[in-house]
Amino acid sequence: MKLDIDLAHSSYDIIIEKGIFSKLSDEIKKVFTGNKIFILTDKNVDKFYGDIVIKELETAGYEINKLVLEPGEETKAFFTLPKVYDELLNFKLTRSDLILTLGGGVIGDLGGFVAATYLRGVSFIQCPTTLLAQVDSSVGGKVGVDLDRGKNLVGSFYHPKKVIIDPNVLETLSDRVFNDGMAEVIKYGCIKDKEFFYKLLNYKNKEEVMNNIEYIIHNCCKIKKEVVEMDEKDTGERMKLNFGHTIGHALEQHYNYSKYTHGEAVAIGMYEITKISESYGETEKGTADIIKNILIKYNLPYKLDVDINEIKEAMKLDKKNINKKLNLIFIDKIGKSKIVQRVLKNE
Repeated sequence: MKLDIDLAHSSYDIIIEKGIFSKLSDEIKKVFTGNKIFILTDKNVDKFYGDIVIKELETAGYEINKLVLEPGEETKAFFTLPKVYDELLNFKLTRSDLILTLGGGVIGDLGGFVAATYLRGVSFIQCPTTLLAQVDSSVGGKVGVDLDRGKNLVGSFYHPKKVIIDPNVLETLSDRVFNDGMAEVIKYGCIKDKEFFYKLLNYKNKEEVMNNIEYIIHNCCKIKKEVVEMDEKDTGERMKLNFGHTIGHALEQHYNYSKYTHGEAVAIGMYEITKISESYGETEKGTADIIKNILIKYNLPYKLDVDINEIKEAMKLDKKNINKKLNLIFIDKIGKSKIVQRVLKNE
């Protein structure tokens, strides 16, 4: 399966194909004519795919260097950047060379930010290895790092030359990491696609999900592609992709990224924001319960275990906070979303 993203200053393909990592060089050659490739990955991914990818690329004649980082959100931080830049300088990477991000959202976001800033911009290709990265963070050009006071507060819009997705790599994910990605999959149904939402709700088990995984990834990427093409710089329609994220990001930060995965925090955010919007009369009654049911089905949390006033300061630092008003994403009902401005006050 193939999708093309067509933007004013950039266009690239998303390739979704089981087993494509075994012919990675063929896809790279379509967009890259240089010789040096720098692979950025983490220990979890390297254990399964590092040697396979290096062997395939070296056999095709590329000169390869690899940096393996610690897994986890803590790595997506400013202090990691000098280490990566040093490795690029030691490898003598130039603007005619390539960075390849092999990993989940942390590696993709960090590697993309490095690509955007090193020598004022070098080419990169995304090879996302988690479901969350495949359906969300690898597509759309958002790259960045976290600060102590909040997530993704430093970053840029910088698009890859290509996104190469091999659904087979999901077989090596733990159930928790797989379900983490399902939270973002569910989000797409909530905001844009009622039929898709109810398909997800009706799948019998993980085996049935995996039997339909190419369709699931393709549908999520298709929705994101259409939104990004409409609003690349996140000033309007694209904000809807952050449904559940305002509370989710604040919750992640509250626990120093140690208690909840990103998807788990977003799951809680989707349920909690829908309870709030129902209480305002902005959302069809019973919608929060429908969301709760699908989150339970995919072993995702839904209940906020902290007083919302404790995380409101972090919510105010959200990038959607403009002129002291926070753009919150509500859904009218499953499949239909909207942006609503609210002033956050401690209660």
